[in-house]
Amino acid sequence: MKRRNKIAAALLFAVSLPTVSTLAQNSLRSAYFLEGYTYRHQMNPAFANERNYISMPLIPLGNFNVGLQSTVGVKDFIHKLPDGSLTTFLNDHVDAGEFLDGLKNRNRLNLDLDMTILSFGFHKWGGFNTFDLSVKSGTRMNLPKDLFEFAKVGMANGNSEYTLEDMGIYSNNYAEIAFGHSRKIMDKLTVGAKVKFLLGIYNADFHVNDMKLTLTDDKWAVSGNGEFSSVGIVDIPTKTKLKDVVDENTGAVVGQKEEEELDFDNIETGNAIGGFGMAFDFGATYQLREDLELSMAVLDLGWISYKNATQATMAAEPWEFDGFHDIPFDSDKAAPGMSIEDQIDNLTDDLEDLFQMKAQGTKKHTRALGATLNIGALYTFPYYDKLKFGFLESTRINGRYSWSEGRFSANVAPVKCFDASISYAISSFGSSFGWVANYHGKGFSLFLGSNHQFFKVTPQFIPVGNANMNISIGINFPFGDIKSL
Repeated sequence: MKRRNKIAAALLFAVSLPTVSTLAQNSLRSAYFLEGYTYRHQMNPAFANERNYISMPLIPLGNFNVGLQSTVGVKDFIHKLPDGSLTTFLNDHVDAGEFLDGLKNRNRLNLDLDMTILSFGFHKWGGFNTFDLSVKSGTRMNLPKDLFEFAKVGMANGNSEYTLEDMGIYSNNYAEIAFGHSRKIMDKLTVGAKVKFLLGIYNADFHVNDMKLTLTDDKWAVSGNGEFSSVGIVDIPTKTKLKDVVDENTGAVVGQKEEEELDFDNIETGNAIGGFGMAFDFGATYQLREDLELSMAVLDLGWISYKNATQATMAAEPWEFDGFHDIPFDSDKAAPGMSIEDQIDNLTDDLEDLFQMKAQGTKKHTRALGATLNIGALYTFPYYDKLKFGFLESTRINGRYSWSEGRFSANVAPVKCFDASISYAISSFGSSFGWVANYHGKGFSLFLGSNHQFFKVTPQFIPVGNANMNISIGINFPFGDIKSL
């Protein structure tokens, strides 16, 4: 087996492994302009519902939203061989030029889950008031194209050195208790705000500022500048490992020393609540003309502080990596009896040997949520006032994981108890089609929609093209008469 494939496979699947877990603000943006949509106030706290409401109790189906955004897709990494079996892109049967042409310089993936446990809202005290208890989870991943180039071609293109920069994974998972209030303060101006109390469930941050792979003799030397932290319900213990001490002049082993490393083989259950924090939402709407409404909101201005976060850094000195075993790279077939799952499992067996993460003890750390800015404009069609056209600009401000989206929508409310929307968005992850159907009669409401409609999926229900998908569903119970602020 070629050594460059061993090392590259380790690099690739090591950074992609944590994405099996599921930052928040994964709202149904396709429904931003639907006045009958129950959870508009989560995208702009100035929005008020037409009726009082309560979500489906006990069962978290008042507002369930799961979404995946990516600049790459399954088809880029998993390929079908002539005999019908599946293999990874590392197989010689997959053309290197075609594979690399399908990647971006910066390949990104976002995975989000937003689940409402209990929510209610009511008109009182001169405005509209809301309460939300929800669980929010999100994972972000950045992978440079150079990583995949090294994995696929190694020295075949003449390179004897690779530098991988701005590579990382971030996962934040927490419970949120939110109180909101909106009111009209002028004839055309409505404002709103929310205060949120946050309970940290799990936070993990792995980033590599730079990693260098250099060919020395017949093997690759690996060095890097990276950090890892983890705190919450997943507890990663440490283990003592003996490491050879090498004389810099002679290269001979002159002794051994003990080092503390993270022990991923014996992960335990930690504290269910690992941190506490607060956040705020602010929003406003302004009726510029009878047929034109403007709106703006800033969401998730806040932080979560954690105690006893496990810290680790990459080894300061270069190290070697033996690679993975029993990973097929033959061009004709994967391996007798070896499924694609087996191939990926084998690729991830020796992650600790590659990254050489040295434990640095525990300490307190504070993490910002990452704010979202929503700016909207809604135009009422003059010849049919039940038809409205909207544009929503959403920007997520979250360091290397920031993104932006512009969404055009057509919104119609043919009867009082039903409205719907179709939308088209262009974002940092490409373009997508969205839709919403929303029934909101007195006593019962049901909505179903998507920000990123998908049309072709794998047997595992993963989009075949760019991994952009989203589904949102909710059952709620409106009550009382229709009111406006």
